[in-house]
Amino acid sequence: MISLSPIHRVFAGFACYSFAMGNIFPRLADVQSGMGVTTAALGLGLIGAPVGTLISFTFASPYLDKIGYGRLLPWALPLLAALYALAVQAPSPLILFLMLLPVGVVIGCVEIMLNAEADRTEFMVGRRIMNRSHAFWSIGFFSAGLFGAQVASFGISPQLHLALVVPIVGLGSYLALHDYAPSPPRGAEGDHKAPLIVAPTWPILVLVVVTIPAMVLEGASMDWSAIYMRDSFGSDKFWQGIAVASFAVLQGLMRFYADGVVERFSPAALARVLFVALGLGCITVVLSPWPVLSLIGFAAMGLGTSAIFPLAMSAAAQRNDRPSALNIAALAQFSFMIFLIAPPILGFIAHGWGIRTAYGIALPFVLISLVTAGALGKKV
Repeated sequence: MISLSPIHRVFAGFACYSFAMGNIFPRLADVQSGMGVTTAALGLGLIGAPVGTLISFTFASPYLDKIGYGRLLPWALPLLAALYALAVQAPSPLILFLMLLPVGVVIGCVEIMLNAEADRTEFMVGRRIMNRSHAFWSIGFFSAGLFGAQVASFGISPQLHLALVVPIVGLGSYLALHDYAPSPPRGAEGDHKAPLIVAPTWPILVLVVVTIPAMVLEGASMDWSAIYMRDSFGSDKFWQGIAVASFAVLQGLMRFYADGVVERFSPAALARVLFVALGLGCITVVLSPWPVLSLIGFAAMGLGTSAIFPLAMSAAAQRNDRPSALNIAALAQFSFMIFLIAPPILGFIAHGWGIRTAYGIALPFVLISLVTAGALGKKV
């Protein structure tokens, strides 16, 4: 049995996680059709996962530390895939909401464990791997989109599709994590225990504002791109899945090289380029008359969202007005709240004014973030 290095184990964990999570999104149009409900009703059902994730972010950390990442993480990834497979059996939005609650709880736990492990491994090896770790998240999500597109083109139901994902994720998790031993905590970790909800200071609130369009459009592209392709162009199931995958292509590629770009230029300079790409991609998706052009728009939005949140996290950590753990916690809680809750709310906008309007609503926030990008910092 091959034993992975700590760095490669983190990369594999992120890829398995996003593959387990990502397969539902190419099939949301089919889930909606199977229920016979509107996008607004589907959006209500999808709120279950954000609610569960927020509960997990708020309360789970002490219990995860007590039980141990080494025990939990190898089982959490296949459990996530299994819970998604159960959730798509839901006959109505209300049941979907209830069945997605435990999905969200597991997502929150996996997010905490994988990001903490990436941070600890980064400290242990003495070089930055966080952006590259999230690049592997994009690779897993891209693979989920392609796999979902192919499975859907064979006429396989979402229920059987998500059931097939469970053994795939289980095998991948076993190969990657069978001998997983967590990296040691940072020396100062735990010196400052954050309260359950950390109020943002004004500078952190500015960073939250900077992340809004990236968080909204990343979540919207995950949740609604397949339905966008169906409603805008009557695209078949294969191209609905390709729309989900196209978002992850340039997102993953940029995350591989983001650290080097930041070191050569500056966080603010990179962010401004990314916001321009995000805005152009969003405009393209809103106005596109052709499916292929829309796919290019989704890819541009993937590029635009790629490094905004990691850059904001770094800026929060570097502030010295209070312990960095508090600034990081405040930014993460409020930005992830936007990321998780905004896409289901966009379902109501799509129902009332069309799916393209749901994407266009983010454009003013892109302009605001472009103006405030200087908060991310200059070249060191």
